[in-house]
Amino acid sequence: MHFFNYRKGVLYAEDVPVKAIAEACGTPLYIYSYGTLLRHFKAYDDAYDGIPRIICFALKANSNVSVLRVFAKNGGGADVVSGGEIFRALKAGIPPYKIVYAGVGKTEREIRYALRSKILMFNVESENELVEIDRIAGLMKVKAPVSLRVNPDIDPGTHPYISTGLKKHKFGIPIEKAFAYYRLAERLEHTKVVGIHKHIGSQITKVSPFVEALKKTLLLVDELGRHGVQIRYLDIGGGLGITYRDEEPPVPRDLAMGLVPMLKDRQLTLIMEPGRSLVGNAGILVTKVLYLKRGEEKEFVIVDAGMNDLIRPSFYGAYHRIQPVEKKKRKSILADIVGPICESGDFLAKEREMSGVKQGEYLAVMSAGAYGFTMSSNYNSRPRAAEVMVKGKRFALVNTRETYRDLIRGEVVPRFV
Repeated sequence: MHFFNYRKGVLYAEDVPVKAIAEACGTPLYIYSYGTLLRHFKAYDDAYDGIPRIICFALKANSNVSVLRVFAKNGGGADVVSGGEIFRALKAGIPPYKIVYAGVGKTEREIRYALRSKILMFNVESENELVEIDRIAGLMKVKAPVSLRVNPDIDPGTHPYISTGLKKHKFGIPIEKAFAYYRLAERLEHTKVVGIHKHIGSQITKVSPFVEALKKTLLLVDELGRHGVQIRYLDIGGGLGITYRDEEPPVPRDLAMGLVPMLKDRQLTLIMEPGRSLVGNAGILVTKVLYLKRGEEKEFVIVDAGMNDLIRPSFYGAYHRIQPVEKKKRKSILADIVGPICESGDFLAKEREMSGVKQGEYLAVMSAGAYGFTMSSNYNSRPRAAEVMVKGKRFALVNTRETYRDLIRGEVVPRFV
């Protein structure tokens, strides 16, 4: 459920016409709905009422500081995968004791920053990483709180690029070897075991993979407990899908109904890492029609947003619904909606049936709040888009559009050139 709706044929973001925002701020433009962000966060929080919990939003989905502030002010935490994401989370007001740090390639600089910041825990992905964290903690004369990410070998039934819980993936420790890794962690002088972590993928549209993964993880928790290794935090990851086209994913309450019965009466604090399901449908990408082109075999709608602004269609073959900002009664066309990037793979939609559009009109790419701006780039030396947040009848820039000068910030021409 989101707050992007038509009123008399005009698309609104909450109570503001999208066209008015686009004309004020230019395009390409990301627009986020405060009300939708808050609604989605509360859907998670309410679903697990009665269970000790921390909802740690996955920053990789959308790391805008204003978006993070919405979650921070409502008790949320952060799931981070880099030092930069730790920095963003702290700047947004997320307490360090609500930050969990995952990722297979943590550097020494990032580990030191996390330890200085006193984050809740590291989600450790390998034996080498565990030993390295212990070494660095020893140099800093602190204890590093760790959780081991176990790989339960569950197929989440999603796109192979965003599936993370099978043996063939780079993430986590095979669950059958996890006990030995925990014993190693217990022996290390400068680490303290506090939790266990699993995450099986993204855009998952069934409850059953989550249930099966949790069953396996809890069996390991029980085995560890029998051998004196007490787990305090159970991090179940994220990955709940959203509706892009015709998917019917479970809502947070559906997921909770499958998981909570297994969690009752356990002395565990539950950590969840939702990303896409919090922000995906809370954002849109607005783009302007530059040209219309009739090719030999099809029509093309050429817009000012390209694969550098939203790479999901090109990278994953992902579907995003694309709607006119102002509905007009026109004959429908079959067209590719393409951007200005010098690549044949630069498209937002292929062979899409849509209402005819005219040069200068605006289109809204829906469900673009997750993995939109965060995956954008400066390819073809294109400045990255601006970002706006809407709350009721008000809107404000929360990230200004990059300029040409921004493109070369930090570049230095040496004397010998």
